[in-house]
Amino acid sequence: MEAGVQSLSLPDCVAAVREIGRRRTPAGTAYTMAGEGETLVLIHGVGMRLEAWAPQILHLAKTRKVIALDMPGHGESVALPVGSGLKDFVAWVGRTLEELGEARVSLAGHSMGALIAGGAAASLPDRIARVACLNGVFCREPQAKRAVMERAAAIWTEGVDILGPMRRWFGEDATGIAARDLVVRWLSAMDRRAYAITYTAFATGDETFAEAWPRVTAPALFLTADGDPNSTPEMTRHMASLAPRGRAVVIEGHRHMVNLTAPDKVNTELERWLSEPV
Repeated sequence: MEAGVQSLSLPDCVAAVREIGRRRTPAGTAYTMAGEGETLVLIHGVGMRLEAWAPQILHLAKTRKVIALDMPGHGESVALPVGSGLKDFVAWVGRTLEELGEARVSLAGHSMGALIAGGAAASLPDRIARVACLNGVFCREPQAKRAVMERAAAIWTEGVDILGPMRRWFGEDATGIAARDLVVRWLSAMDRRAYAITYTAFATGDETFAEAWPRVTAPALFLTADGDPNSTPEMTRHMASLAPRGRAVVIEGHRHMVNLTAPDKVNTELERWLSEPV
């Protein structure tokens, strides 16, 4: 883990978030809550759980209320039905905000969570004060589209692929290895059916709200890493160019799980985003 504002090791950050504990909404969404003040909601990616935001939760909760959600079928949250698409996951966010009594929030998502966050900003503009899309995808090229659809179909028959994401998401440096070990455990714990439902929504959702960014007037942060082969810097810059208040950030020397491998840099950018007036 990089030196700086985050003094705890990554495993210690995760352990500290676990100690905060989970609560549950009446509909079965598990979440953790820390801090006080303006509300920030965090949504992780496919196969992860709310602890994937551990460095951000601990740092940002010093100055605001942070709510991190277990996505449906992940962690301890109830899954959505087979056939649920990105719009169903966006509707889930809306229901969850209602259950939590949160009228207006800043919303950040990573990977699949970024697709959900973007969809919420487009569909629920009065509820989303700011939106941040970390390592998000946007209108994949045909070859990338075929590859992700093939991976989605294979889950039903072959189960959760662990080695593939590890090759795409991490390097061999010490920071990457520490994060990789955690992510392997989270992926290994995934229910195949819930993973397949969510991954299929992820595979098919890259264009669902693509045309909406010019209408999203909230401060919008688009962040990725230069080594992410799927959530590319080109996608990030394209989305930022479409959003009226969009800003693109590309962190060098990292890959898909940049919020775990470069937490200080990600936290700095999130703080800058959260300071933008609404």
